[in-house]
Amino acid sequence: MTRQNVAVSDCTSRIGMGRLASSKSALFSTAMPEPLPALGGHIAIPQRRLSKKLETGGARVCAWVDSMRASSPTRIKSPASLSGNEEQSSWTLRHPSALQKLEQIISVSRGKQIVMFLDYDGTLSPIVQDPDRAFMSREMRDVVRDVARYVPTAIVTGRCRDKVYSFVRLAELYYAGSHGMDIKGPSKGQKCHKGNQAVIFQAAAEFLPMIDEVYKALRNKTSSIPGAKVENNKFCLSVHFRCVDEKRWAALAEQVRLVLSSYPKLKLTQGRKVLEIRPTIKWDKGKALEFLLESLGYGNSNDIFPIYIGDDQTDEDAFKVLRDRGQGFGILVSGAAKETNATYSLQEPSEVKEFLRGLLVEWKRLSLQLGQDQGV
Repeated sequence: MTRQNVAVSDCTSRIGMGRLASSKSALFSTAMPEPLPALGGHIAIPQRRLSKKLETGGARVCAWVDSMRASSPTRIKSPASLSGNEEQSSWTLRHPSALQKLEQIISVSRGKQIVMFLDYDGTLSPIVQDPDRAFMSREMRDVVRDVARYVPTAIVTGRCRDKVYSFVRLAELYYAGSHGMDIKGPSKGQKCHKGNQAVIFQAAAEFLPMIDEVYKALRNKTSSIPGAKVENNKFCLSVHFRCVDEKRWAALAEQVRLVLSSYPKLKLTQGRKVLEIRPTIKWDKGKALEFLLESLGYGNSNDIFPIYIGDDQTDEDAFKVLRDRGQGFGILVSGAAKETNATYSLQEPSEVKEFLRGLLVEWKRLSLQLGQDQGV
């Protein structure tokens, strides 16, 4: 499965209608890309160009709908020569369970600084029909709190940073909301693993007026489609279609296309039963991971072991960064076989909790041993 960046496929239309802001972090001093020109609201498109864009709208929506079907977690793409069970077995061999490989993971990470990165929806909380009720369990919160006592821990999510903080409610974590475009470290007085200042970084502050404008337009355009929900994540927007009848997906995609046709500085990507609308800047969860490692002082360190756990297509950017760096690894949370840059897999949030608990047992053992060796 590949992410759809407003791509047009060759399929026939099935519908009738044919830069970064400066970092405020005192911990991050690496040169960032040149800023984009000031936008000042949406950009007008010449009528001839707009007409051409609308002519290809049917094919574009067709591609989006195909991608929406592919992103459904209940669907598994299987080669004709393999049954679903055979494909799942083959995939599990290539991406074994992180729980079953826990001892191996502990062994290769021993002596290195672990940094933990966690997605939220589908990783720390189950996927639910109403995104406003994606609560994590008390047991999961306790485990994540304990993990943060031993290693730097960050939540990296497409959600608004304030929204995910209201779910997690752990002030000692780093939070990267809006796919990493809004980052903040532990609150004042809380434990920072390096330095005493919290990371504060907003990668697309100049887009905020545009995002608000598009949010209002999308809410108006999609209000007639039962089950559709538009979520404002501050620096990006999420159009949830989990509760939309599949027969209405094309109509929903068409309304999204009509709004986005006037905003060429925004792009559309896919998540699990959600259309994500983001600024067209080179920033994603992978960039957020690199930013946080740099901010923590580990950017050029050979003695770190980052672990990123996530369930969504948007987490693939982070998995790829770790694979390219040759440090640490990604863990995909999925009960179905799908293409991924992750090394290991877990099937659901309950397994994420057990995996983190397994790491904690080892860290507590090592901590106790170190205390005994030092005569504490």
